[in-house]
Parts: sequence; structure tokens; C-alpha cells
Amino acid sequence: MLLKEIMTTDVEVIKPETSIAEAARKMRSLNVGALPVCDGGRLVGMVTDRDIAIRATAEARNPDSTLVRDCMSPEFIYCFDDQDIKEAERLMQEKQIRRLPVLTRDKQLTGIVALGDLATKTGDIQQVGRTTREVSEPAREEEKT
Repeated sequence: MLLKEIMTTDVEVIKPETSIAEAARKMRSLNVGALPVCDGGRLVGMVTDRDIAIRATAEARNPDSTLVRDCMSPEFIYCFDDQDIKEAERLMQEKQIRRLPVLTRDKQLTGIVALGDLATKTGDIQQVGRTTREVSEPAREEEKT
């Protein structure tokens, strides 16, 4: 099964020049914890509620003047829409992430795949259970250094 068969295609994105206050409001209204950050159609990062908490709130930065680009995670893991879902599962396990942006081969954002998509659309309960367990494990010792 390919990622394009199970991914969520109606993906809300945010621009890097948006304030984190607006990003937080958008996350609240969509009931999500992460938003892809796009400059035009190009994915430039991901911003999560944790990014905002750690990189802005904890540093007492003004949420109305601090921009998404100042808090986002510029390094991100992604998959291509024509890849097998097993590759997404492997990456989620290995990198301990719950959501993966899905790109076309010309690197345009086309969707997002989350653990929930794997759980509800693949039917492989055992594999989804393994992936969830791996993603939820505390950070491995070698990754902490």
C-alpha cells in the first residue's frame, strides 16, 4: 500500500512569517499539535505546540511578535507519496515521530500521514501497535547525547 492511498490530503499549513500566537490559535481551532510551514508550495519546516512552548514561551518571547520561522523545526523527516507505508512506519519508529509530511517527487507538499492514518486505514493492527510503541518510547540513550 502506498502513502498516497492513506495520507490526509487536506493539509492546513502556515507561513514562516506568521506570528506564533496565530499559529497557536490555528492549532487550537484545528485541534492539531503540528503544522507544516510552507513558503509558497515548498515545505520549509514544521512547527509544533512543543516548539512554541520550548523555543518561545519558556524564553518569555512575545507571541505576537515572535514568528513561526523563529520557533519551527527546520530539519524535518518526510516521505514521498509513492513510497510504501512500511517506509513511513520505519521512519516513525526510528525517529520517534507521530506525523510525517508527504511530498511529491518534485518536493511539493501533498499530504501528511499520522499514526492515526496508519491505524484506521491499513488494517495492520500489530504493525501499528509496534510503531506506536516505538514512537512512544523514551528517547534512546544514544540519542540524548
